[in-house]
Amino acid sequence: MGVPGGADTHLQPVGGPTPGQVTVPEEGQDPVGRSPRRCSLGCAQKYIVKNYFYYYLFKFSAALGEEIFYITFLPFTYWNIDHSVSRRMIIIWSIVMYIGQVSKDILKWPRPLSPPVVKLEMRTDAEYGMPSTHAMAATAISFSFLIATVNQYKYPFELGLVAAFVFSTLVCLSRLYTGMHTVLDVIGGALISAVLLVLLYPAWDMIDHSLLTSPFCPLLSIVVPLVLCYNYPKLDYYSPTRGDTTTILGAGAGATVGFWLNNQYVAPAYTSENFQLGFPLITTKIVVVVLARFFVGIFVVLLTRQLMKSVVLGMLRYRYKFPIGDLEARRRLEVEVPYKFITYSSVGFSATVIVPLLHKLLGLM
Repeated sequence: MGVPGGADTHLQPVGGPTPGQVTVPEEGQDPVGRSPRRCSLGCAQKYIVKNYFYYYLFKFSAALGEEIFYITFLPFTYWNIDHSVSRRMIIIWSIVMYIGQVSKDILKWPRPLSPPVVKLEMRTDAEYGMPSTHAMAATAISFSFLIATVNQYKYPFELGLVAAFVFSTLVCLSRLYTGMHTVLDVIGGALISAVLLVLLYPAWDMIDHSLLTSPFCPLLSIVVPLVLCYNYPKLDYYSPTRGDTTTILGAGAGATVGFWLNNQYVAPAYTSENFQLGFPLITTKIVVVVLARFFVGIFVVLLTRQLMKSVVLGMLRYRYKFPIGDLEARRRLEVEVPYKFITYSSVGFSATVIVPLLHKLLGLM
C-alpha cells in the first residue's frame, strides 16, 4: 500500500457498502499546493480487509511511531533499564524528529493519492509525506538503544542488531500498508535518521556530559526548543506538524531539565566507570517491581498530561478570549505552541523527577 504500481496489499477498495466492510471518513480540507484528492470532501473511503493478520500487524506496527509508544517506552527505559540509555534515546529522538518534521514542510512532497491507495489514517493526511517521520523515529530509537546498551550490557550484538532491524522494518512497512507514504518517503526517512546517528554518535558522551553538568542546561533546554517552535516554517494551511514538533521538543526539554536536576541533587551520573553489566536474572520479584514502577509511573504521567492540558488551555482561553470549542483558535501560533510545550515539558519533567521520587517513597527503587 502506498507503492506506485498497484501491488496487492490485502486491502481491497470497493465502490459501495458490503458486509464486513470497514469505513474510513475523509476529514480536512485539501492543502494548498498539493495534488487534490480523488475523493471529494466528506466522502467515505471503503475497503474490505482480506488478511486480518497483516491488517492488525501493521496497524500495531504503525502505533510504534505514535505518541502512545513514546509516552510508554521512553519513560519505561528510564524507570526500569538505564538512565544513560534513556537520556541518549530521548535526545536523539528529539533531534531526529525535529529535522524530519521541518524537512516535510520545506520539501512539500505530497502523500500518495487515494485512490489508488487505501489510507487507514486520517489525522496525519494533512501533512506532507517526505520524509517519513515514523521511519526516522523507529530507526533512531531502535538503533540508538542498541548502540547505547551494547557497551554497557553483555548480550549478543547480533541479537540486538536483528531486533533493531525488525522493529524499524515493521514500522517502515506499516507506513506503506496504511497508505500514508511511498517507498521513497520511507527509505528517505530511514536513511536520514541513519546519517544523523552516524554524525551524532561521536559527540554522544560530550552532549550527555554537558546536559548533565552545565549550569546553562536548564535555561538552554527551554529557550532553544521554544525559539525553534515559534519559528517553525509557515504553511498556507494548517498542518499538525508544528503541534507535533512542539510536543516532541517540549517533552525533550522537560526531560532534559529533569536529567540535570537529578544529576545535580540526587545521584550524579559521572561518579563511576561504566561496567559491562549482564542483564539480571528474571525473577517473579523483579517482574512485579518492574510492573509496579511502570503502572505507577504511567499513571502519574497521564495524570500530569491531563491536568496540564486543562490548566494551560484554560489560561490561554482567558488570555486570548476564545470559546472552549473553537478549534481554529487552538491552532493559532500563540495558542498552540505554549499549550503543547508547557503540557509536554511538564510530562517530561514529571517522568524524570516526580515519578522516580514517588518510586523511592513507595519502596520501588
